[in-house]
Amino acid sequence: MKLFDVYPLFPIEIVRGKGCHVYDSEGTEYLDLYGGHAVISVGHSHPVYVKAISEQVAKLGFYSNSVINGLQREFASRLGKVCGYDDYSLFLVNSGAEANENALKLASFYNGRNKVLAFKKSFHGRTSAAVRVTDIPKYVAPVNEGLEVHFVELNDIEAVKSALETKEYSSVIIEGIQGIGGIQVPDDEFMRSLRAVCTETDTVLILDEIQSGYGRSGKFFAHQYAGIKADLITVAKGICNGYPMSGMLISPMFTPVYGQLGTTFGGNHLGCAGAIAVLDIIEKENLIENAAKVGAYLLEELKKIDGIKEVRGRGLMIGLEFEQPIKEIRTKLLFEQKVFTGVAGTNTIRLLPPLCLSMADAEEFITRFKRCL
Repeated sequence: MKLFDVYPLFPIEIVRGKGCHVYDSEGTEYLDLYGGHAVISVGHSHPVYVKAISEQVAKLGFYSNSVINGLQREFASRLGKVCGYDDYSLFLVNSGAEANENALKLASFYNGRNKVLAFKKSFHGRTSAAVRVTDIPKYVAPVNEGLEVHFVELNDIEAVKSALETKEYSSVIIEGIQGIGGIQVPDDEFMRSLRAVCTETDTVLILDEIQSGYGRSGKFFAHQYAGIKADLITVAKGICNGYPMSGMLISPMFTPVYGQLGTTFGGNHLGCAGAIAVLDIIEKENLIENAAKVGAYLLEELKKIDGIKEVRGRGLMIGLEFEQPIKEIRTKLLFEQKVFTGVAGTNTIRLLPPLCLSMADAEEFITRFKRCL
């Protein structure tokens, strides 16, 4: 049997990592400015994380959600305090798309409505409802087309008001910062107005913080720059530093009903142990503050470089848009300068490094990046 061919692959096998560096099977070292697609939050092979995972799997890796799991409760309590949503509840699942699926479902259960408002250039996953609210038509199969979705431009509050005043929409789903869309940052005033109109129309506000959350923006959640609270918040990627895990933070306005939501693997013992360790490291090593500081340096220095059309982002979530396709630049970065980066569309390079990126590594990236240009 062979693997089903769904990704174009670079001819490199990464076999180990440490901090913000990874190493291939030939022993070559690479500076990781991508974090495995924003997944590595506290750095590769962090000893505290490794210890927590190792000790837990030696005791119990998994058991059913039909019994009490003290690690789930500990993690929920810790997460609420760290992120400022202590009065919310937590439902744990396995992937970002699954978290968004459940958020869309819970919103519809809440108000009985069956339409969703989403934004152009959005990405929320590839499963049934999540892909339908993603603004990439080629990802949407005929079987996904049942959900009625209306897309509007990001930051167009009048378009939002016009749609929501009909009171037909169960929810609005928006990324804290659009990732696949090219690191598009919602205006703070737009976010405040969006919160207000959702409240006025009893429309559930879902904040997809799967890529922009967990400290990446320089705050725990990117929407906190606007000083608002969402009704449902989805998290994944950096939550467990590489172990598959995600979750949904749920406002007290929702009442749980047995059978509406469920999961087999979500919130398993091994994942919770790793996720608690991630919070420990984020707090003790001040990684959110580090993301804000190092990210501000990168944004400032990158804006000085000729040849880049626009630099966008917050913290360690940065997009570099060029007039021309960036395939050649990204390839030169990887194979000549040994730097991993991501992409958004054809013209934008995405930087999503671990939150422990040092100022020295940031400076080294700027040096290597200038060589490519």
